[in-house]
Amino acid sequence: MSNIKKAFENGKAFIAFITCGDPDLETTAKAVRAAAENGADLIELGIPFSDPVAEGPVIQDASNRALQGGVTTDKIFDFVRELRRDVSVPLAFMTYVNVVFSYGAEKFISTCADVGIDALILPDLPFEEKEEFLPLCRKYGVDLISLVAPTSADRIATIAKDSDGFIYVVSSLGVTGVRSEITTDLASIVKIVRENASVPCAIGFGISTPEQAKKYAAIADGVIVGSAIVKLLAKHGKDAPQYVGEYVKSMKDACREAD
Repeated sequence: MSNIKKAFENGKAFIAFITCGDPDLETTAKAVRAAAENGADLIELGIPFSDPVAEGPVIQDASNRALQGGVTTDKIFDFVRELRRDVSVPLAFMTYVNVVFSYGAEKFISTCADVGIDALILPDLPFEEKEEFLPLCRKYGVDLISLVAPTSADRIATIAKDSDGFIYVVSSLGVTGVRSEITTDLASIVKIVRENASVPCAIGFGISTPEQAKKYAAIADGVIVGSAIVKLLAKHGKDAPQYVGEYVKSMKDACREAD
């Protein structure tokens, strides 16, 4: 089995998302290490894709910069293999179905296991079609993460019952991005998830401040932050890892307050 459960063993989990290759893989590696050293319990690594439908402009732009810089799936696999020499926190890939299909599903998932990836998040994979990948993920010990959204409604219980690793609770309709306010009744969604799931759940999409992190960590088992971190990389470039570390520390401290 994967190491995903380790992310939730030390209180409320802080999960950081970083796009691989923006501005370059060397900087990504430093940012991942800075996040891990400052309290990130799990790190999502985004494999850039030309049409990331769930992403807002911040992560779309990061994907475009990475692709223009020559990042490929093979380079990212090599990068993770190198990272795993000293980074022990659970790692997940977040990417799109087309990336996995074009690489070859079994080759992709078996390579994930080989390099030390613990989970796979495919936001454009409908729950009803996850059998395309689930048997392979279970064969190689890579958790296929299920997502529930405000639109999941009466399907939340069904999705929660058949979930591996953790459940990604999407906080808001629309795409990723920093939000000043989240109006979804997340407590009700998390209640249904917990009544039906045997794995933890974490809330993502729109969380960017310590205040939001504390609020939503109190509801769920953890929080996920992407756009706010990717913004730091866009703003500071090669100097970003220091700022990423400081930001992650502030967010993890807020999560601890919610315990």
